[in-house]
Formats: sequence, C-alpha cells, structure tokens
Amino acid sequence: MELKFTKMHGLGNDFVVLDFTDKVIHLSEAQAAHIADRHFGVGCDQILIVEQSCREGIDFKYRILNADGSEVGQCGNGARCFVRYVHEKGLSDKNPITVETLTGQMVLSEDKATNLVTVDMGAPRFEPADIPLLAAKREPLYRLDHNGQTIEFSALSMGNPHIVIIVDNVVAAPVQPLGGSLEVHPMFPQRANVGFMQINSRNDISLRVFERGAGETIACGSGTCAAVVAGINAGLLDSKVTAHLTAGDLTIEWNGEGQSVMMTGPAETSFEGVLKL
Repeated sequence: MELKFTKMHGLGNDFVVLDFTDKVIHLSEAQAAHIADRHFGVGCDQILIVEQSCREGIDFKYRILNADGSEVGQCGNGARCFVRYVHEKGLSDKNPITVETLTGQMVLSEDKATNLVTVDMGAPRFEPADIPLLAAKREPLYRLDHNGQTIEFSALSMGNPHIVIIVDNVVAAPVQPLGGSLEVHPMFPQRANVGFMQINSRNDISLRVFERGAGETIACGSGTCAAVVAGINAGLLDSKVTAHLTAGDLTIEWNGEGQSVMMTGPAETSFEGVLKL
C-alpha cells in the first residue's frame, strides 16, 4: 500500500500528516511506529491523521499517533500544523475550523498576516480522575519519592496527562533520566508528559518536555500550555506568557479555571512524498 504524506513541524516538533478524508485506513501500532522511525521510515515525533467527522458542528476528526504507535488525545504543535495542512490542501476554507480529538474538541485559526496559528486548547482539568492521577484528592502540589528523593510537581490534563516540575536551570534539568522514569511511574495509569519549567519573570519561562511515547522533543504545545497553567495557578505567572522552547517561542494565554488556554505559534511544511507500507 502506498500513502501520500506531508512532513510538517511546529517549532521542530515534527509530524507526518496523512489525509484519510476520502478513504478508510487503519494503521496498526507497528505500521505507525515504522512510519515514525527515523532510520527505516519517514521519521517524526507524531503522525497526524485528517479524517471526516460525523458530528454536527465539527469540521474534521484529528487523530494523533505517537512515535511508538499509541494513540493520544492531544498535540498542540500538531494542531497548528493540522489547520495549515487543511487550508493548504484545499480541504476547507473555513477559518477557524473545529476538530474533534480522542478526548475532546479544539478550535483552530490561522492568521495569514502574521503567518501564525492560534489554537483554543480547551479548559485544563485538575481533578485526579480526569488527569488521570492516582491521588486521593486534588492538591496544588503533589509529591512522590523517586530514588530516595522527594519530587514536587503540579498535575493537570490538557486533553492528555501532564506533570510540571519547577527547576532553577532548565538546561541542567535531568530531563532524560527523570522524565523517562516519571513518564511510566505507577502514579500515572496512562503515563504522563513531564515538563521542566524555569521561571524567568512573571511573563517569561523556559521549558523542556519529556513527552509520553516520544521522549524529549524540542517543542511540546500541550506541555507548554500545562506549564503556564501550573505557573499561573501557583501565583508565579501572569495571564499571558512567552515560553522559550529549544526550537523557538510560543505565546500562551489563560484567564483562570474554567477558561480555555490559547496557544499561538508557527507551523511549517517541510516536504511531501509517498511512503510504502
């Protein structure tokens, strides 16, 4: 089987985008992992699939497969690429568009003047059962013991589970060893994305994220939203924040609990091709 694909990225967080609006194809986890493999496939952090939606008021179904083939419900950088892809391919001229994901729905809009894309990421959720997180009750900070060390973290869902750890120096943060261990900790039954946030000022942070199913990526949209929300909840950040990631910057706005998180940043097309499965 041959599939046309488009390679895109949002701040270097890279994706293989597939248009399944006119066909029904089920990719197995092994097939998805092969596509994502950087040596034997195309190579990407996630695969994004555009499908038709049967729901009223929804323009497309937005599916996300991690590099290991597992399906997840949220990817903010991918969402920016999704709306740009839909417009570039002529699948829709609506702006904004509304899409459904595995865990909810999102509103995506493209600003032609600035060449930036804004995503309504929806309202964050904090109850342990919604994250999910094995904790007796909601806390501003959670704690767990790891190799004799007590780790303090915030936890929330942005349609996928996130924990956020504040560090003094994000460059020196133990992203690989600690992020890899916490991702699969029993406290997180669906695994977790692990963010390491350095607060530079009330409207400026630096961030690195170990993503569930992908490892450390050079940009994570939902992880950036989660970090900013955690900082605002802790009284450390204002409602509009610039986040510096390894590959560039995102702007995040959030006006408090029950409100949507708005994320603005770039989305770029790299190349197109045909892959064989």
